[in-house]
Parts: sequence; C-alpha cells; structure tokens
Amino acid sequence: MDMTGARWRKSTRSSTNGGSCVEVADNLPGVVLVRDTKDRDGGTLAFEPAAWRAFVGLAKRH
Repeated sequence: MDMTGARWRKSTRSSTNGGSCVEVADNLPGVVLVRDTKDRDGGTLAFEPAAWRAFVGLAKRH
C-alpha cells in the first residue's frame, strides 16, 4: 500500500504523557490508516472509511 502523502495526526483520545498514543491518517482516498505513535515502523492498520466511521461511532458510545 502506498502511504506517500499520508498526513498523520494524534488521536484526541491519546494520553499526553507518552503512553497510549495512536495516530490516524484519513486524507488518502478510500482508506483510513492507523498506527502506534511509539512504534511507527511496527505496522499500520488500514480500514475502509465506512468501517472506520462505524468503529469510531461505537467507541464514542462506550
């Protein structure tokens, strides 16, 4: 997957003390990318935008 041009941002739910941090890139067409801030080379998850919206919607309710 070509991630060139991905603009990463830290999740608003990430802690500020260097703990659990997640970065999201949602500017590429047809995909939302997620990675661990502490291990940026450790792998990237890719979601279809509809699946990502459903996940975020469920997470906000809990």
